[in-house]
Amino acid sequence: MRTLFVLVFLIIVQSSFGQEFPSQLWHEGKLVTVDSDTISGELKYDLDNDLVQISVNKVIKTYSSRKIFYFEIFDEFYENYRYFYSLPYRTTANYETPILFEVLYEGPLTLLCREYITQETVPQYSYYRRGNTYRSSYKLDFNYYFVSKGGSINQYFLKKKELLDVMQRKSGEVKQFMKNNNLKYDKRGDLVRITAYYNSLIDS
Repeated sequence: MRTLFVLVFLIIVQSSFGQEFPSQLWHEGKLVTVDSDTISGELKYDLDNDLVQISVNKVIKTYSSRKIFYFEIFDEFYENYRYFYSLPYRTTANYETPILFEVLYEGPLTLLCREYITQETVPQYSYYRRGNTYRSSYKLDFNYYFVSKGGSINQYFLKKKELLDVMQRKSGEVKQFMKNNNLKYDKRGDLVRITAYYNSLIDS
């Protein structure tokens, strides 16, 4: 029985800590500096610290968001290209600093995000202890931001009323579009579709 318990524990640990997230992997891509230098190679990004590492001919260089204009990668996790810009963001009341954002949709109203890894505790039934135990797992999560036509960046806190306020020029049409297509205001893919639809209304 003890051997079985140890085996189950090892499987749980491997499943909790063995998962790799996009920010922990190297990706093929390119980086453009604020001095307009373009560098192609393998990239690894760190949004927590707003850093990008790029490996060219086995030499790794690190760039901060202050030195980066733009970078793009092909992400095998998503099986798609992803695009990031360094943009000034007000982190305190009177101070702006450049940080890295991923562009999810670009238009009159642009949708940005910043990913992060969060830890959560989930219950799991234990046959060994004859009851529930709890284990930690990790998942990928996102903070979202909207950029108005004037260029100001504001965080979106995943509230439906807040979303409709952001899109108040066409809020009635957006609300009906969400209802017709069963779209959620707090889901990444749905937010992209909603933002694209709103922009199509503005463009027309």
